[in-house]
Amino acid sequence: MTKIPTSLRQLVIQRAQNRCEYCGISQVGQVATFHIDHIIPVVAGGETTSDNLALACVSCSLRKGARQQIKDSETGEVVNIFNPRQQRWHDHFAWNGVEVIGLTPTGRATVNALHLNRPTMLAIRVEEELLGRHPPPTDMTS
Repeated sequence: MTKIPTSLRQLVIQRAQNRCEYCGISQVGQVATFHIDHIIPVVAGGETTSDNLALACVSCSLRKGARQQIKDSETGEVVNIFNPRQQRWHDHFAWNGVEVIGLTPTGRATVNALHLNRPTMLAIRVEEELLGRHPPPTDMTS
């Protein structure tokens, strides 16, 4: 596991507004501490720099793992997984209540690969909605 300096960790958390940059849930109220994810994994040559790091909930981080490419179930096209440093969330995803809708091959493939609409995640988003934390601020996912 790569050691991430405290100042860099704090920058990633602040930039993400303390939210998973893949599914949008808030770290506030979650039991597990979110991961600092290497968008391009270290094993693939990814560096520990701010432009290659994203805040990810444990679930998204573990489901993404070292994958960089995934298949869009609608087209069969192999696409890059969503990259929060190079792509805008709203270009690839939209909210339908508490459900994430993939708008593009990248969005659809990421929703499927990370299981962004599994029952537990939907229940967390319902709770976040009741607490005023869902949907995420538009500047977090823009």
